[in-house]
Amino acid sequence: MGPRGSPLICGYTYHHRLLESSLASLKKKEDCLLCPTGFSANMALMVALGNLASLLAAGNVPVKDEKIAIFSDELNHASIIDGIRLAERQRSVEFFVYKHCDMSHLRALLSNCKMKKKVVVTDSLFSMDGDFAPMLELVELRRKHNLLLVIDDAHGTFVCGNSGGGVAEEFECERDVDICIGTLSKAAGCHGGFIACSKRWKQLIQSRGRSFIFSTATPVPIAAAGHAAVIVAKRETWRRRELWNRVEDFRALTGIAISSPIISLIVGSEEKALKASRELLKSGFHVTAIRPPTVPPNSCRLRIALSAAHTTDDLRKLTSALSSYINFQDTGGTSLHIHSKL
Repeated sequence: MGPRGSPLICGYTYHHRLLESSLASLKKKEDCLLCPTGFSANMALMVALGNLASLLAAGNVPVKDEKIAIFSDELNHASIIDGIRLAERQRSVEFFVYKHCDMSHLRALLSNCKMKKKVVVTDSLFSMDGDFAPMLELVELRRKHNLLLVIDDAHGTFVCGNSGGGVAEEFECERDVDICIGTLSKAAGCHGGFIACSKRWKQLIQSRGRSFIFSTATPVPIAAAGHAAVIVAKRETWRRRELWNRVEDFRALTGIAISSPIISLIVGSEEKALKASRELLKSGFHVTAIRPPTVPPNSCRLRIALSAAHTTDDLRKLTSALSSYINFQDTGGTSLHIHSKL
C-alpha cells in the first residue's frame, strides 16, 4: 500500500499532490493539506490556531499575551471540540460556545469580546440534524468583526454546489470562507481528511499541527482513489441531481420538511431506537440508531443518509417500513422530532 512514513519524512508522493491540488481547485483555495482523517484535520487546525498568538502578527512579529478567541457552534463535530480543548491547554486560546445556528447569540458574544483575533468555526451541514449553518449571516459577521471563518464541510463536499464544491459554493460565499475542512469518507466514498486554505495557513498547519506531523501518510491507492472521486464529482453532475431528487421524494412521501440528504428521526430512548433499527434491517433497510455520547440522552434517533444510488421506489418502500414504527403525521410537516409507535 505504501507509503511507510509521515508526509514530512517520506510519505508524500505525486499522487498526494494531485489530490491536494484537485481539492484546492474544487474549494477555490490557494492550496490544500491532506490529512489521514477528517478528525485529524480538525485537530491539526485547532492546535495550529492555538499557536497563532505567538507565531503570527503584523509583519510576522510575535505579540505577547494576545489570545485567540474561538467561537464554536454547540453542535459542532467532536473533532472540532476536542481540537479546541487541546488548543486551550496552550493558554493562548479562549473558547466560546454559541447556541446552535443562533446568530443573535453569536453576534452578542462577538460584540462583547475584547480580543482582537477572533475565529468562528462551524459545521456547514450538521451531521446529526441535517440542517445548514446560516452561511450568509456568518459571512456578514466575518466582514463586520474581521474574523477568521472556518467551516467543516464534511457533509457538503461533492453534495452541494454546481460543481460539488460544497456548502460555500451553494451559498455563493466561497471567497468569504477562509479555511474549509473536509473528509473523503462521505460522498467521495474513500478515506482521509483535508484542509483547503491559503499557502500561508498550510505552512502553519504543516509546522504546528501535531496530528498531521506525526501521522502516517495516506496510502497511495487511497490518495489516487480520492483524486478519481474529485474528477467524478465534477464531471458526473447527474449524481447530485439524483441525490437532491431523492430529498424531494422523501419530503413528498412523508411531509417532513427536510433540507438535506441527512434525515434525523428522533425516537427518544436507546431501546426504541435500537429496536426500530433492528426491525428495519430485517426489512432490508440499514437505518442506524444514533445514541449517546453522539447525541444527548433521550434524543436517540434513526438517521437516514440518502444517496444517488437510491431510487424513488426505494424511498417508497423505506417510508412504508418506517410508518410501522413512526407516525409521520405527528411531525406537522416541519419537525424531525418523531413520536415512536414502538
